Amino acid sequence: MTKLLNYLWRGWMILLGTVLTLTLGIPVLILSVRKEHYKYAYKFIRIWCFGMFFGMGFRYELIKLTTKKIEKDRQYVFISNHTSLMDVMLPCLLMPNHPLCYVGKKELVKIPIFGTIYKRICVMVDRSSAKSRAEVYRRCAERMKEGQSIVIFPEGGVPDDTTILLDSFKDGAFILSSKHKVPVAIFTFVGLKEMFPFDNSKGHPGKVRVYFSDILEPTNSAPELKTVAYQEIKKVLENPV
Repeated sequence: MTKLLNYLWRGWMILLGTVLTLTLGIPVLILSVRKEHYKYAYKFIRIWCFGMFFGMGFRYELIKLTTKKIEKDRQYVFISNHTSLMDVMLPCLLMPNHPLCYVGKKELVKIPIFGTIYKRICVMVDRSSAKSRAEVYRRCAERMKEGQSIVIFPEGGVPDDTTILLDSFKDGAFILSSKHKVPVAIFTFVGLKEMFPFDNSKGHPGKVRVYFSDILEPTNSAPELKTVAYQEIKKVLENPV
């Protein structure tokens, strides 16, 4: 019975996502044609994220572990752990004043309708191609020049082994920060691994805990930034407040 309810719940997500994408996709596509209008397209993207997240029965609590504040007129590289599809919605919910550009996998372009919008608003990467991975830095730099902040899940994907608490980090987010002198804002999402896993037969609505750990100022050492960021997120996952 529980599995049946989960499949029905996932079916509701597909229906909800289709309706929201068809309704909000047109203004997003129109407003993202001109780079200077992306901030307006972002408002519709946030509505889509609100609809998907809360429409699936989720809510969140923001827990601040630092007194540092995200400045409205400053760009950032936002990072977090990645365990669920719903992780993608949270940065948009949290950041009303920072139009975001996600670095995401190329395979999502294949999703009908959604893929067209995704291609317009994200920097796509083919992880099997060294050329594609290198191109990401140039394209992210362009987006930052246009006033956007970057969202990267530094694990590079969700590990198949669900026992892994936090997979090793890729270098991209920290090279961007170091090279372009953009601070790294560190978030940790707790709860979605159980509430909305990639196993369609499992999951349930509930409250996600979002921990805002720190803002790392850019340094000349990307490996140092990566090490500190990894330790901050792992510390929260091991002992969430």
